[in-house]
This record gives sequence, structure tokens and C-alpha cells, in this order.
Amino acid sequence: MNIKPMSDTLQQAMRLIRSGDLTGATRALQLGLAADLADEGGPRAASWPPPDSRAAPADESTNCIDGEFRVIDDGPMAAVARRNPADGLDGVFRSERFACSAGALDYRLFIPAGLNGRRAPLLLMLHGCTQSPDDFALGTRMNLRACEHGYVVAYPQQSASRNQNRCWNWFRGDDQQRVGGEPAMLAALTRHLIAQHGLDGARVYVAGLSAGGAMAAVLASTHPDVYVAIGVHSGLPIGLASDVPSAFAAMRSGKPSGRSGAGVPAPKPVPAIVFHGDADTTVHPRNGEAVIAQSLGAMDAGDAASRAATVERGVSAGGRRYTRTVHAQHGRVSAEHWLSHGAAHAWSGGDPAGSYTDPSGPDASAQMLRFFDACARPAGD
Repeated sequence: MNIKPMSDTLQQAMRLIRSGDLTGATRALQLGLAADLADEGGPRAASWPPPDSRAAPADESTNCIDGEFRVIDDGPMAAVARRNPADGLDGVFRSERFACSAGALDYRLFIPAGLNGRRAPLLLMLHGCTQSPDDFALGTRMNLRACEHGYVVAYPQQSASRNQNRCWNWFRGDDQQRVGGEPAMLAALTRHLIAQHGLDGARVYVAGLSAGGAMAAVLASTHPDVYVAIGVHSGLPIGLASDVPSAFAAMRSGKPSGRSGAGVPAPKPVPAIVFHGDADTTVHPRNGEAVIAQSLGAMDAGDAASRAATVERGVSAGGRRYTRTVHAQHGRVSAEHWLSHGAAHAWSGGDPAGSYTDPSGPDASAQMLRFFDACARPAGD
């Protein structure tokens, strides 16, 4: 092993970790290891991640993460911004700003036409690291699905002042509590939208990708009185991390580190629908199992797996194989776990015009709204 190049790689990875760019740190380590093996003639040189986890080979004209997903730089991002995710849809997609004692943020709000004063359900969509609300709306096609189901959708934007790479800080102790921090700010925004637009407080949901999915799991634990159900795509459960190093460890292994508490069920478990690719090299698929366990009030994934569940296997219209596990409690579906085989770190069934999407997978947006439609807070709860 070449000590000097690997030392440089580790230093670069640590700089990225300190800045909050866990995905970038993972990629730096992967590239450094591949280069080192190449120098030694190693069998895995230039072949990380494994070939079966890539949708298409990378070429020099495309910036890639994990050999599959585009990194949006200033040029492509400008193009995404020019393409309104509400183009061709009957509704309004506008920019707003919200401030409360916990902080301030910008957000995009999509209101479909034809609500006619009805108390519509609300969905909060939390983007992943480096993404923007427009990019996330475009990649998930959630505005289209919102028109079909009559949802109002809000896309909060993480501030670079809170995280350099615009990651939601799901891993910080101060941002895993009900009072103060990002959970309090997002919950306050949610209550504001319900009151301002006359939305149905019994049908309020939150979903997200990666760091956004992890923050959705945090909100299920800190504010089960606000969110009726959650959608977690390629995310993590609450409780596996307390700082950046333990977050990095949890992402890689799906297990709590020695410096963080083990994942624990929420005081009031919230129904969850989880999507994860089994070839995800950024966030270990074990994390999706742990989110399901928390939603069922189980202590760990093994306990959750031992409960009665229905398992079905299929192939999406795009040719992606998947396994869907449905958990029911007291005669009602309380959790769904979609495992996409050969898929990596990307929104399943998304629009390739957005970042971090896997167009070949089952349509996560459509399935999440179907799941949410069946979840409403009982009267008087």
C-alpha cells in the first residue's frame, strides 16, 4: 500500500466529514482505495462500486457519484432551475419564506388547482444533500402525484449557513429533539401551513431522501402529534448518531457507534413506508430495516422481521426487481418496506432530469401517496 497517497485521501475525507459532506467523504475513500489497488495491480482497481450496482457506465462527459448519479454543478443546476417542476401541471408553485423562534428557511409550495376550499392533506418533502427544492420536486415528480391525489406539497430548503452541503442535520444531538433545532423549525412551518391554507391537520405527512429521509424519521419521533405517517427513502433511523463521525459510521454500517445511542422506538410509533436500494454504498440498506423497526415500535430489525408480514416480489415497469414487505397491526397496514434489487442511492422511479434518481425502479412517489392516503389521524386523537 502507498502510505503517502492514502494519507492524503484520509485527510481529504476528514475535511469533508468536518464540513458535513458525508457522501463526498465516502466517495473520496472509495476513489483513494481504488487508486491504491490499481497501483498494486489489485483486482478491484477502478471497479468500485460493484458493477451490478451501476445503471450505466460512467464516461468522461458526466460527473458521477457511485458510478451512477449526476452531480449537479452550476451549469446543470441553472438548467434545472429554468425548468419549472410544475410545468404542464394545473397548479401554483411559488417561493415563500418562514421564520420562527427556532430559525428561518425558504421553501417552495405547490398548490394544485381544484381544491375548491377542501381541507387538503399536506406533504412536507425534504431534499437530500446538495439538492434544492426545485431539483427535488423535478426528480421525484411529486407535484404530478400531488395533482392526482389532491395534496399540497411544501419543499423546505436547507440553508448553507446551517450545513455547508445543505444536508439536514439529522445526526446532531440538538437536531434530534422536540424543542429547538431543525425539527422544531420544520414542525412550526408545518403548523403554519395548516393554519394559513386551511389544510387537514389529520392528514399531514413528511418524506425525504437520504439526509432528508433521516430527518423525516427524526420528525416521526419528535413530533408524532404533527405527522401522521412518514416516507423514508435511502435514509436512517433516529438514534444511530450524535455527531458527524458517528453519522458516517452509521451510514456505512447501519449500526450505532460506540459514541451514539442505539436506535430506539419512538414513544408513539408512526406508520412508515421505506424505500432503499440493496446496492446502496452511501447509506447501508440495514438502515431502512431499522426505520421499519422503529415505526413498528420494535427494538431492532430482527424483532420487526419476526412479526407477521406479507412479502411479495415483482418487477417494475422499468425492469427493476424489488421485494415489498407489508406489516400490519390491529388489522391496519403500519409499515411497508420496498427493497429495490441492484439499485443504489437514488429516488426510485424518479425523473432522470433531477439528481439522484433511478428511473427504472418502482415509483416511490406514487406508492408513498397511496400509503399516506390510507393513513389519517383518528377523530379525537
